[in-house]
Order: sequence, then C-alpha cells, then structure tokens
Amino acid sequence: MYNKNILVLYKKQPALIKDFDGDKIVITFQAGAASLNEKKARYAEQKVREKDIIPLSEKICTSLEDALSYEDSSISTLIQEAYELLESDEATAKAPVSFSELSDIIKADAGAQAQWFIFNALTKSLEFSLDEAALKNNELTFIPRTEDEINVIKQKNYEKEHEEEIRAAFIERLKQRKLEFPGDAKYMVEVENVALCKTEKSKVLVEAGITQTPEKAHKLLLETGIWEITKNPYPTRYGLSMTSAQQGLGTPPEEERLEVPDTAYAIDNEWSADPDDAVNFDGKYLWVHIADPASFVEPDSVVDKAARNRGTTLYLPDGAVRMLAETALEDYALGLKEKSRALSFRLLLNEDCSVQECTILKTIVNVKRLTYKAATEQKDSPELKPLFDIAKRNVERRKKSGATNIDMPEVHINVDPETKKVSVSPLVRYEADAMICEMMLLAGEGAAHFAYNNRIPFPFVSQEAPEFPAKLADGLAGQFQLLKCMRKRSVGITPAMHSGLGIAIYSQVTSPLRRYSDLIAHEQLRAYLDGRKLIDKDTMLERISQGDAASVAARKASRYSDTHWKLIYLLQNPEWQGEAVCIENNGNASIMMIPSLAMQTMLKGTQLALNQKVTVKASNIDITTQEADFSIC
Repeated sequence: MYNKNILVLYKKQPALIKDFDGDKIVITFQAGAASLNEKKARYAEQKVREKDIIPLSEKICTSLEDALSYEDSSISTLIQEAYELLESDEATAKAPVSFSELSDIIKADAGAQAQWFIFNALTKSLEFSLDEAALKNNELTFIPRTEDEINVIKQKNYEKEHEEEIRAAFIERLKQRKLEFPGDAKYMVEVENVALCKTEKSKVLVEAGITQTPEKAHKLLLETGIWEITKNPYPTRYGLSMTSAQQGLGTPPEEERLEVPDTAYAIDNEWSADPDDAVNFDGKYLWVHIADPASFVEPDSVVDKAARNRGTTLYLPDGAVRMLAETALEDYALGLKEKSRALSFRLLLNEDCSVQECTILKTIVNVKRLTYKAATEQKDSPELKPLFDIAKRNVERRKKSGATNIDMPEVHINVDPETKKVSVSPLVRYEADAMICEMMLLAGEGAAHFAYNNRIPFPFVSQEAPEFPAKLADGLAGQFQLLKCMRKRSVGITPAMHSGLGIAIYSQVTSPLRRYSDLIAHEQLRAYLDGRKLIDKDTMLERISQGDAASVAARKASRYSDTHWKLIYLLQNPEWQGEAVCIENNGNASIMMIPSLAMQTMLKGTQLALNQKVTVKASNIDITTQEADFSIC
C-alpha cells in the first residue's frame, strides 16, 4: 500500500494520495484551470483502485500545487546530458530505463515536487519515448530513441514550424514538374485520389492552377513520374476491387447425384482458366452441364452477398478479378478433375431444335477439355458432329424468329505481367465458338421454360425488337448499322421476347462462376429441386438489380481498360500502321473501324465511301483522355 501525500500518475496526469477508504485510494487532482473569476485552479477528489495509479516518487510531496508549479529552465539540457551518458555506455545504450533511475540521472537532488515536471518533460523530449507497453503493466519506463528516430522527429517539427514555406516550395517544384522524392510524394496522395475518383477535391491541384478532374490529375501523375503510363486507373475509378473475392467456398457437399455415362466436352479459348460448361449428346438428349457453385452458396450468405456486390468476374488484359474466390475453381470448375460435379440441363429437342422438354439434374460428369480450334478440327467426329448439327438447326430456327447476328471485329489483348509489353491480336473465330454459343442459348431457353412452368421467380432476360432501316449497307458498315439499332437487354422476373436472339423466353444460367445473375438462377433452381423455400419475386428483383448495377460498372471498367491497353500498344509500337474501314459518314468526317485493334476513330475533313479501306497511322496519343489522332498514310 502506498503512503499518503506521494505523487502518482492517474490517466497520465499528476495526482496526490490524500487518504484511504477500505481497498480504495482517495486521490486529489486538478479538475480544471482557473477561470477569470477564480484565483486558484479547481481540484477534485476521487476513489480509485491501486492498479489505476502509478507512483512518480516514493518521497512525500508538499502539495499538488507545488508539483504543478515546479519549473526548471535547464531541463532540456539535463535530459540531453542524461541521454548522452546512457548512450556512451554500451550496456545502457538503447536499453529501457526506469523513470526513477532516469530522474536521478537527470537531477539527483530533485524533490518529490519535481517529478511530474521531469516526467512531463521526458514525454515531450526528442531523446526518450515513453514505453506504452510497460505502462499497461503499471511500470514507468522510457526508451532512448535512435539517432535516426530523433532526426525524423526534428524533421517533422521543422516541417510543422515552416509548413507554409515548405508547401510553397513544393508547389513551385510541381509547376515545373521537378518533384523531389520521397519527400514530395506525400503531397501527391490527394492528386492520386482525384485521378482514381476517390475524391473530387484537391488543394494541391488548386494551388498548382490545375483543373480538378481525373484526367488532369492522371496527366500530372504521369508528368511527375508518380505513375507509369501503364497504370490502369479505370477499375478503381468505377469502385471495383483489383483482387479476386476472398470468401472461400467450402468443399462441395456430399449429396445424391446422377452419374452421366458419356464424356462431355468443355470447349473454350486456349487461355481460359475457369471452364464452367460442358456439352454432349447421347443420341436422344442434349446435355448441357454447368458448374455447380450453388451447391455450396446459399441465398444471402456471405459468399452470395460478396458475389452480388461484384456482379461479375472482371476480365482485364492484365488479368482476371474473379467474382468467386480463385480457390473455388479447383472444386467447382469443370474438367479440372477426373470427375466434375455439375447442375445439368437435359434437353429433349424438337426437329427444329425448339425445346420440348427440360429436366434439371444434379450430376457427376466425365469432362474432357478442348480448345475451340481443336473442337473445330474434330467437328466430324462421332462425338461432336451431332452437336454441330444441332447448332446449325438452332441458328436457322432463331433466324426465322427474327434473330440478329452482328459480326464486328474483336481482339485479344495480352499484357506481360513483368515487362508490361502489350500484344493485340485479332480474335480468331472457329466454328466451335458458334456451336458452343448455340448450346448455351438452348440451356438458357430450357431453364427459362422450366422456371416458368414451375412458377419459380427467376431472372429472365429479354430485349425489345430493333427498328432497322429499309436498306442496310454491306460489309462492316452494315454490321455497324445493325449494332446501332439494337436495344438494351433487360433482366427481370417477367419473361418476354429476346428479339436479338430470336428466343421467346430466355435466361442466362451457364456462367455461375462468373456472373451473379447466373449464380442466383442456380440458387433458385437448386432450392426448387430440394424442396426448400424459394426467393420471392420482390427479393429476386432487388437482388437482380443490385448484381446488374455492379456488372454494368465492371463492363465499363473493362471497356475503358481495353482502350487503355490498346493505346499503350500504339505507344510501344510507334511505327504501327493498319487498315481502317469506313463504317459511317458524319458530316464532313468519316467514322472508321480499325479491325486489327477493334477500335473506332474519326477521320475529319474527309468523306470516304462506305466500306472503303485505307491505311492509317496513329499520333498524338493521350493516355489520360483516351484519345488518339489517326491519319491516312
């Protein structure tokens, strides 16, 4: 137990022990400074536990007023001398030292009333820092700072004292685009936030006389070397994460599944890493097998909500940011293991390929992976020929129902992760591409019929009929005309005609690993098959809207990212020349399509014939505004 009238710390403030009350200690402390009408400071008493206080000295203190009023103008020098003394001894250099020992070194003859003044001076000194970890154990210990730590504090103090002149010097360097690193980097954080659309305001931009826009901020970051030209800001601008989902999917549950005896084929691009569909024909039924993450993901679960917030997997030239965790692929993608679990759509088709019957089954499937190229080369094989024949008949059926097929140039963009070297190559379309597309459409049509017939609230996809001009141009110009006439698709709980596809009732169900609308459709189908409660119509509509809004942001970010990397490609290849095709005339200008880049541009001051081809080159490429001038060679 402590003695009366000794000086203690209470919540890092000085107090004096006045009395004892059972197991409690009565302390007095300063409760407030003297007001204009008071001559003395106000004091208060409080009962505390022994563990709530720490003695500053075991000596008797005359009064709390004496402790608070004590001053010594030489304290800074004394603390510095104590620091130098400790540093000169290898045994004590950088070692923690108790406050009582340090106080004796600083001023051996100091009385109890001086201890608060010494303690307070030490906490504010450059040379020592209070050991907060020891303080939690009611121990008063100070740690000598290193020379580097002291210099950092001195620099911060200097910057605080000379803040205005230091900032003015920075702004002058910024105007000249001659920043000093690393010191100036801290000022540019707010500029980065404007460039990434995290904020609309930047004092730095205002002081430098630069417009506060993401494009201007982006340009400044390039000019000052903060960002490399390869920096892609668009996903962040649209509020998208640049890392795949972290919410892992557990091992698929053990449940009764039908083993499909035949081999199914997962056919995709050669660079595909997340195969989520496979197809086969058994002589009677067309089978479309789809990855089954909904066997684990339940409606409104943590994984479901995370997927809903992303809307879709974000595919970028420099990598994919997945809607579901990367670890989910091993267990849920098709063809990565000897046996794959799937939600299978077994379709009985009429002669014209309309869906007569759709049965949905939980299955185990033998899946073989093929590239589009390999599948096309094997199109006449006994296993694949029926699939190609079905696809041809389905195309004819959809055409008769008004389907519109638009064929515009597409490219594959690849970015080397190490060198950031960009390659752009035309996307080669194989017959197997179109065949798989028809299989997926049939699965979506079958699922929509199944949901409608069983009164399941479902995400139906529709599209209003376009109004085409009386006469369409040939070639790319005609395809561009078609594209401009198409209406936006709609996702809702009421089925309606998808005029673009020529399908009366349709839903997307073939990509639950990478599209939220497909995942929620699977959740609903599985709930129906298991006899569980379905998501109601209002909730379904709300979740569809949330997922679709997120996927719209992802599509915009993907589109701008593609343009970004195409412009980087042009900067990396300054001698590039390519063919451009006139697809429309607009006043005194021609709108051109550059097939090798899948990029549109405008040639001003000229009018070319539709589909006329010219060779162009690029100049004045601006990464920040995504603009480039193309001219005829």
